[in-house]
Amino acid sequence: MHASSSSSDPRFSLGVDIGGTKTAMGLVSPQGALLEHLSFETRSRRGIQDMALRLNRGLENLLQRASLEKNQVSGMGVGCPGPLNLETGEVLNPYTLPGWEQGSLTQAIESTTGLRVRLENDADAALLGECWMGAGQGKNPVLMLTFGTGVGGALFTDGRVYRGARGEHPEMGLIPVHTGMPKDYSGVDGSLESLASGSGMAQRGEPLGWSHARAVFEAAQDGHPEASRIVDEALEAVGRSAWVYAHTFCPECIILGGGLMDHHFPAFQQRMQQALDQASLIAKNLIEVVPARLGNQAGMLGAASLMLKSTLS
Repeated sequence: MHASSSSSDPRFSLGVDIGGTKTAMGLVSPQGALLEHLSFETRSRRGIQDMALRLNRGLENLLQRASLEKNQVSGMGVGCPGPLNLETGEVLNPYTLPGWEQGSLTQAIESTTGLRVRLENDADAALLGECWMGAGQGKNPVLMLTFGTGVGGALFTDGRVYRGARGEHPEMGLIPVHTGMPKDYSGVDGSLESLASGSGMAQRGEPLGWSHARAVFEAAQDGHPEASRIVDEALEAVGRSAWVYAHTFCPECIILGGGLMDHHFPAFQQRMQQALDQASLIAKNLIEVVPARLGNQAGMLGAASLMLKSTLS
């Protein structure tokens, strides 16, 4: 059935991907086409009402550029770093988004824009995008891991994102994979995030003069033994995590995304595959490890899909 252009049957959705430093938003068709998009600095310390006002200005800009009316937009999906209270629309993350601890982001946006709003964890939104239009199409279950400032993870199974008790989002980057390592911000000893995230590798490399994960990888390629050790321990953590996820979820597909995958996917994929090949209780070649396909558009598309009725279900 084709969507009509009447105001009672909106055809488009708005997807918003909020990050600690940058927010991206785009108009999306029911077929998954990103019609127009823009981005701006998040600046969370200005508060949630300021964000709602800037999203409204962005909405007006996008509608004008796409020659659409607001009544042709079904609503706004918003992907945001957690923890979140999906029922109240509250953002509970003073580490990534300081200044948003009081009040409902969902209510602020709805009252300002006049659109229906659905809030979602950013990792879940990115996974929804990849399962709709990217590397997870036609796969079930699908696990996605994002290696950037932190390590995020999400699971898509039987047409929906997996939820924990009270709708909680599982923090897959915090599983302990190596004992005797420094504790991360959550108190975990040797978590995947502390060893294999961009910030974790940078923190370990900084005393040696490498303030970014990129510098650590470059020094390792040049043969520096300490840098090589940091990279090897990161890859070992990735391999151990693959073993855990494989035996816990038995996914058909593991998607690797995030900034580190732009240049280092082959190394991460190879170490994961080595671990999976050693799993004697899982059928060989059952789990495919693939790169994310949508890049920085995954979060926008996944968030937009929340407001489109028949994308993934």
